[in-house]
Amino acid sequence: MAQLRVVLIKPSKYSVDGSVERFKKGYMPNATLWHIASLTPGRVGKAAIEVITVDEYVWQDLSYLRWLHHDPDVITLLALVGVQSHQFHRALDLAAYARHHGVRHCVIGGPHPMTCDTTSLQGRGVSFALAEAELIWQEILEDAVAGELQPVYGAGRRWADELPNIVINPPSQADLARYGAPVLGLYPVRGCPYRCNFCSVIKISGRQVRNPDIESTLESLRRAKHAGVKIIKFVSDNFNKFPQVRELLRAMIEENIDLPFYCQCDTQIAKDPELVELLGRARCYEMFVGVESFNRKTLKAAGKHHNHPKSYAEIVRLCNIAGIRPHFSNIIGFPEDDEEEIRHHVDVLKTLRPRVVSFYILTPIPGTEQYDDFLATGMIAEKNLDRFDGSCYTWSHPKLPRKQLEDLLYHSYVNYYGFLLKDKNLPDDDLRFATFCRYTAGLRRHPMAGGYDRLKIDSMTDYSALRQQAYDIDYAPLPASLRLSVHDDELNRRADWRIKVHSAPATI
Repeated sequence: MAQLRVVLIKPSKYSVDGSVERFKKGYMPNATLWHIASLTPGRVGKAAIEVITVDEYVWQDLSYLRWLHHDPDVITLLALVGVQSHQFHRALDLAAYARHHGVRHCVIGGPHPMTCDTTSLQGRGVSFALAEAELIWQEILEDAVAGELQPVYGAGRRWADELPNIVINPPSQADLARYGAPVLGLYPVRGCPYRCNFCSVIKISGRQVRNPDIESTLESLRRAKHAGVKIIKFVSDNFNKFPQVRELLRAMIEENIDLPFYCQCDTQIAKDPELVELLGRARCYEMFVGVESFNRKTLKAAGKHHNHPKSYAEIVRLCNIAGIRPHFSNIIGFPEDDEEEIRHHVDVLKTLRPRVVSFYILTPIPGTEQYDDFLATGMIAEKNLDRFDGSCYTWSHPKLPRKQLEDLLYHSYVNYYGFLLKDKNLPDDDLRFATFCRYTAGLRRHPMAGGYDRLKIDSMTDYSALRQQAYDIDYAPLPASLRLSVHDDELNRRADWRIKVHSAPATI
């Protein structure tokens, strides 16, 4: 009887110095890794399935590479999952390594192949997944058992109309121990109805808000709690646009799930104090909100028309009342920004005093409208290994040199958290986090990147010959964005940003 060994790897990325980025402890397990592991059945046909999961960021040695060698006793399928553009070259290299060592079946999936043209790399022994795993994963498994993968999966349809009622099995204790805290990421909902031109979410997950049933999420939470998970990250990108959000929260309260959780909401949450209060009672400890800018003109130019800076103070007030840490996400480097505007932004933040802030340099992301616009105008440069953000591409800001943008990024972190640390009444958890962010940014490392205590074990140069051999390239070409199919375009058109969450009974 055949056995299929499925090796799921969330690849790391190459750092500025060329090393594979690794940490002694990570911030949180990758949600996609465990989602696809849970989608994998125990067998396909007569073949029993063994699943191995690797979050490359937190592996402190190279022992996992043994699973990328041919084993005559099993069929091996290597799946590089959740691959973003800044991880794409690492994914290519791991697939090339596996092929070189006799593994026949390799597939790369995630945001980059879903949204970017990989045609020039197809037909070279590595398959590409262009759709959500729910649509194609079973077919990939069956083809691996049958003996041959197709070059491409999901070319005509990126998104499922409805999501299956999948229950997520949590990481083992050994896997949880690789992180600073036992955390699990879950997707109770997928999609965002807005049209922000810089954001990849609507290209990856679509504008139609979709979700499995409430019981699936509740069972995932029960299993997580039983396995020793202490914190849940609801990594869905717009939690308050989830039609059954009240139903889920009330069920969590009634059942006493009692797991502190993090969620992401849009700024329209300011208009829903009852939902904020319910989130607090269900044990939401932190709410991430993409405020991005205090300049309404900048927001409109970015397609973020639903953000009204006058409502930001209300979000902080409501969260503080509910016992939730407001986390304001801020983008610096919009085309309209100059140094004065960025420094003013930090000064305005100080008047609102959100307890957590994060800053990001705006870089056009492949697959987005902004990327296409900048590609057309030549403002995106080709590969540049001496890069700040670990991605494969960089761009020219109309007003600020890249080095100045980096300086302003770290200055914003140090300035804001230095201000926050002057508060004698800062809660202990906030004090520790503010100290960490200020210290890390002072070292010119992004506080939200990866994990704690960098390790240097291997480097891009250890794999580059295999990349050249497998794909006949030094670096992947600058990609064009994939166009949506008729089906996906129609699914997007049905999305409504005015979606209302409905009040549900206290029981389900």
